[in-house]
Amino acid sequence: MAGNRGFSRRSLMGASVAALMTTLAPMAKGQSWPGKPIRLVTGFPPGSATDGIARVLAEQMRIKLGQPVLVENRPGANGALGAAEVARSASDGYTLLVTNSSSITVNPQVYKKLGYLPERDFTPVSMVVSAPFIMTINPANERLAGVNTVAELVALAKRKPGEITYGSGGPGNLAHLGFELINQRAGIKTTHVPYKSGVNAQLGVIGKEIDVLLDTPNTVPNVKSGKLKALAVSTAARWRDLPDVPTMIESGYPGFDVPFWLGVLAPAKTPSAIVDTLYAAILGSRDDPAAVQGLLNQGKIELLDPQTFAGRIRAETTQWGEVIRRENIQLD
Repeated sequence: MAGNRGFSRRSLMGASVAALMTTLAPMAKGQSWPGKPIRLVTGFPPGSATDGIARVLAEQMRIKLGQPVLVENRPGANGALGAAEVARSASDGYTLLVTNSSSITVNPQVYKKLGYLPERDFTPVSMVVSAPFIMTINPANERLAGVNTVAELVALAKRKPGEITYGSGGPGNLAHLGFELINQRAGIKTTHVPYKSGVNAQLGVIGKEIDVLLDTPNTVPNVKSGKLKALAVSTAARWRDLPDVPTMIESGYPGFDVPFWLGVLAPAKTPSAIVDTLYAAILGSRDDPAAVQGLLNQGKIELLDPQTFAGRIRAETTQWGEVIRRENIQLD
């Protein structure tokens, strides 16, 4: 069933989740937590994949924790504005960050001035979903006439160096770095067009302002309707919602595997009891069919615990650091 995708050890974890939810973390004055509304801050605009995840989690946390949970959008600088807001917040569990991997594993390595450092300023709570990028073009784009595969796009780019444009949600975004990897592996030169957000970049490819985009799974309806054409997905496995679309590996690029994740972090030094209670509330999303579908719309559900999530952040930070240094990507 669709509602069970992405989950494992369901029966084994049920007891521990129930136990966590029965004990709320104590506050300094002996009050129980939470005792007031919780803010979920995201550095991306309404309609983005990150915003979609935040709104699903807000409802689940409201049900599980018994307090209003409010989503606040603070878009800008590839998620950096929202992340900096949370980094400055009190470590009391009332202000949390819902973000993507770009803002945590990439931003600190490409921006010279940044209002936060992930290892210093955040405590991982849970990774929520992982997803591929989907390489899309507009089939009505006259500049790409005859392009139906990655090989045909690459051949066109080789005939017209620098003329093919690709978009992203901002400089340093993983969609930006992912396409730089394609440039490097394919031996082509294309032109990067950064937008204020992934939503704007998606509109850019639909409007034929740009030629190609590494988009998120929320573009699947555009592909199924024929508004956009998907050439490939960026992960090692095909995407469940587009089973006929090949991977980059199948398109001739061995080892190409570029996923991204969406997750929740708290300010550093948030008490472990609060972090555990938050994780239990998020984990409860798997029991609500509407929540499960909402998460599946954005990716593969992977509700990693805080420790496992922290390990993934460290590993991906190292991986992207190598790409950033090789491509000499540096932003002001």
